[in-house]
Amino acid sequence: MARLVAARGVRAVFSYAGRVEKPRAQPVPHRVGGFGGAQGLATYLRDHNISHVIDATHPFAAQMSWNAYHACQETGVPLVALTRPAWRAQDGDVWQHVPDMGGAVTALKGQARRVMLALGRMHVEEFAVQPQHHYVLRLVDQPDVVPSLPHHTVIVARGPFDVAGDTALFREHAIDVVVCKNAGGSGAEAKLHAARTLGLPVILIDRPDLPLRDEVATPATVLNWVDVH
Repeated sequence: MARLVAARGVRAVFSYAGRVEKPRAQPVPHRVGGFGGAQGLATYLRDHNISHVIDATHPFAAQMSWNAYHACQETGVPLVALTRPAWRAQDGDVWQHVPDMGGAVTALKGQARRVMLALGRMHVEEFAVQPQHHYVLRLVDQPDVVPSLPHHTVIVARGPFDVAGDTALFREHAIDVVVCKNAGGSGAEAKLHAARTLGLPVILIDRPDLPLRDEVATPATVLNWVDVH
């Protein structure tokens, strides 16, 4: 999206949440951090004469999406969401859908297993109530604080990942079950193909409720939307 905007010559600001230590460089100016809720974002839109907002956040960044929705409602700035289509089960998938992170934690009750926890660092501590498992954590950055999970392995890696690599990873760590969010898109899909190949069950966290707004699935369509608005 940033590359297309830059190539078009559109004046834009790329806003990072600030959860990754070294975010990828972008071809447009960027800022890092929150705005101070919906009201703070509304103030930012006014102060910087923002004419369009593109919500390209992760599908599970619900609070930011709601803040963008309310800020744009207040200011009258058009809003579009660049949304990854959700993953859908295919033949051979063994998926258990859960509504939220708490549901994923509950789904791990029972005997000890080796769990691929593909959730990022924000929710790791919630799984400490199921200490019987060995958790394999794939994170973008090395955590500043050692996770309180009694048995765990940290793998520092940045996607996108491929099926062969994830299949080898699951075999190397003798993974029994995969826990992940239904993020959609292709960048993180390899783990689902790997789980299917190995016949592993997947605990899949369903997406949170998001506001009703214009939604498109490709960056090029976002630019078409900008032209219309």
